[in-house]
Amino acid sequence: MRANTSPTGLALLLIVVGLLLSFTSIVSAFLTPEPIWRYLIAAGCFVQFLGWVRHGALRRGGAR
Repeated sequence: MRANTSPTGLALLLIVVGLLLSFTSIVSAFLTPEPIWRYLIAAGCFVQFLGWVRHGALRRGGAR
């Protein structure tokens, strides 16, 4: 078993991209009244969720 439990590779990329997309969209939603930001917030959260699922599958030895 690996001692390093931090996300790496594609999992880390998905987590960071999702976080940046969500954060940027949240700030933009407060600054402008455009409804598109709500969809981008949801998309960013979904991308981040996929990254955490990928990280969990890699740690459990699941399908890649």
